[in-house]
Amino acid sequence: MPELPEVETVVRGLRPVFEGRRFEEVEQHRAALRFPLPENFAARLTGRRVVRLGRRAKYILIHLDGDEVLLCHLGMSGRMVVEPRPGQPRERHDHIIFRTDDGVEVRFNDARRFGVMDLLPARELATHKLLRGLGPEPLGNDFNGPSLAGALRGKRGPIKTALLDQRVVAGLGNIYACEALFHAGLSPRRRAYTVQGGRAEALARAIRTVLQQAIAAGGSSLRDYVRTDGELGYFQHDWAVYGRAGEPCPGCDCDIAAGGGVARLVQSGRSTFFCARRQR
Repeated sequence: MPELPEVETVVRGLRPVFEGRRFEEVEQHRAALRFPLPENFAARLTGRRVVRLGRRAKYILIHLDGDEVLLCHLGMSGRMVVEPRPGQPRERHDHIIFRTDDGVEVRFNDARRFGVMDLLPARELATHKLLRGLGPEPLGNDFNGPSLAGALRGKRGPIKTALLDQRVVAGLGNIYACEALFHAGLSPRRRAYTVQGGRAEALARAIRTVLQQAIAAGGSSLRDYVRTDGELGYFQHDWAVYGRAGEPCPGCDCDIAAGGGVARLVQSGRSTFFCARRQR
């Protein structure tokens, strides 16, 4: 599933083609994705002008005139791609097609149909069922060592599992939790409540740095994710530990034959990658 850097990359790719433009035509080819689409969805979007684009956690927020917001989630396999040759035949999984008043065509393609689209008044964003209860944005001013320490206080489960709780920090997923823990030198098995003081500062700093680096690289492409121009993200080439079981971690000077290199374990059904020597 695309995580915060991938979603932020999509938002940045859509801004130049959507902001200030009007939806000349919206094609809807399914009644539902993960959930049913709003009633008269395409008709309600047609003719609307895009005021601005934003992001909350892993959700794309397209603010429209009339103080409404088109909320989008890419799901497992969703893509928002600017079609380089508008007017081409629709592909099988092109479920929603947006055409702007300057002739640009953006297609939402979702093979697994786990994506989400909803249309709601802007005043209801904070209380929307998918957004209420989310923690602070890890790239925002409200996220820092003390705020992270407070969110982890009393949590007796592993720190890696706690980081995937969207109430602790919004938008962080499996890949970047592994990477941040490595850079902070913290074991994914460490009890979450012990991450206080300097440890919390180091982890908050690592989360922010890893996410910023991933965004700069256009995100990570594993299976389905592509940027809005159809190109792959490149951050997977810079992973320190994720997906590298048995390999040396960056700057490794240990005996791989004896220690086994990067280790893998399963936590809450998700693969965790870490260096047992460097992470405590």
